[in-house]
Amino acid sequence: MTAAAIIEALGLQPHPEGGWFAETFRDSAGGGRGASTLIYFLLKAGERSHWHRLHTAVEVWHYYAGAPLKLMRSADGKVVETQMLGPDIANGERPQGVIPAGCWQAAETTGDFTLVGCTVAPGFTFEDFELAEPGWAPGG
Repeated sequence: MTAAAIIEALGLQPHPEGGWFAETFRDSAGGGRGASTLIYFLLKAGERSHWHRLHTAVEVWHYYAGAPLKLMRSADGKVVETQMLGPDIANGERPQGVIPAGCWQAAETTGDFTLVGCTVAPGFTFEDFELAEPGWAPGG
C-alpha cells in the first residue's frame, strides 16, 4: 500500500507534531484521561515527528509497516540516543521503543513511509504534551 492509501483506509488526520494519526483506544479506567491510549501514527517521506515530550506519561512505539523508523530521544536535552524500529531484528532493529516520561523525542521514516502505533500511559492529553520551538534540537 501507499502512504496515501493507508491514511485514507485508517482515517488518519494531521498531528501537531507532524505526520498523521488516529486514536484507536482509550482505556476508561483512570478517570477522564484514561489509564492508557493507543494511536496509529504514520510518517511519509520528508515528514518527521518534531521534538516533543510528554511530561508525565510513558510512550511506547510499536513498528507495524513500511520502512524502518529512526526514533530519537534525549533525557537531558543534550545527548541524543537513536533506536531503529523495524522488522530486521538480526541487524539491530527492534519492533518496540520506549520513551520515558519527560524525555524529548523525535522520529523520521527512512523510506517512503512508516506506520507505527504509540501507546501512552497514563492516557495521552494535549495538556501533558510539549512541542519544542521550531528548529530546536538537543545539544543545539
